Formats: sequence, structure tokens, C-alpha cells
Amino acid sequence: MKLDAIDLRILAAVQRDGRITKLRLADLVGLSPTPCWLRLRKLEQAGLIAGYHARLAPRRVAPFATVLVEVTLANHRQQDFDRFERAIAAQEAVTDCWSVGGGVDYILKVVARDIDAYQRLIDRLLADEIGIDRYFTYIVTRTVKEGSDLPMSLFVQD
Repeated sequence: MKLDAIDLRILAAVQRDGRITKLRLADLVGLSPTPCWLRLRKLEQAGLIAGYHARLAPRRVAPFATVLVEVTLANHRQQDFDRFERAIAAQEAVTDCWSVGGGVDYILKVVARDIDAYQRLIDRLLADEIGIDRYFTYIVTRTVKEGSDLPMSLFVQD
């Protein structure tokens, strides 16, 4: 789907505020409400908008520890990757998992009540023998920047 400047403005606006009213969105992107709403629906139907979510203030909900983990698997057959990924997908505390190139196979983001809870998770994963050869733990001590907004400038054609 080819996106034009108005589509990008719509995406940027709903990315910043998923609860924006149709009238406010139309005003922001410079369209009347009906054409704006039709474009929004087209973007949703094309799968460009995966959902609408609330961004929580997690530290106000409860204290927790964020841990980044580098994981290297013992073996590198497809079945080894599949087994590991299935096990990780089932872990609520693992909020993100990326398969990466380079010196490690995966990077995980784990959110746990505390470091002891994180260590219990790792001990369980090791006991389950899901193929982990090595892992390195990095405790997040301070969040400098956090967000999920996709930069719309990525889609502007030169």
C-alpha cells in the first residue's frame, strides 16, 4: 500500500493518541471528518494499525525490575530455534524477544517483580532445557528513553 502525506499524518496522530476523536483527527490532518474516517478505516483494514492500547505508567502501578538478556543457544537447527521461541512466547515476564545477528542469538526484555523473580524465571528456563547454552544479564538501572512510536519519516519518499 502506497502511503501519502495525509496517511502518514493520520498514522502519526493515532500513534500519539489512540483515543483521538474523529473530528480532532480530521482537523489535525486537514480533511473533513468522513474522508478522514474512511482513510483511517482503510489503514486499519490494510493492517497498518495493529490495535489501540493504553500506555501505562508502570512505576506508578508497582515496583519492578527490567532486565535485558542476551541468549546464545547450544545448537542452531531450526527445531532448536522453534523450541526456544515457543517457550519464550509462553513467558508473560518476557515482554520482548528479538532474534539478532552477531555474537548472540536472542535479546530478551524481561519485566519481573524483582531480581529474585527474574532469576527464578531463568532457573526454570534452564531446567526446562529449551536449548540455552549461555545467557548474560543486564539490569536496567535507569530509563533514558522509552517509547514505541514509529518515526513517520521512515516512510517519506525522497
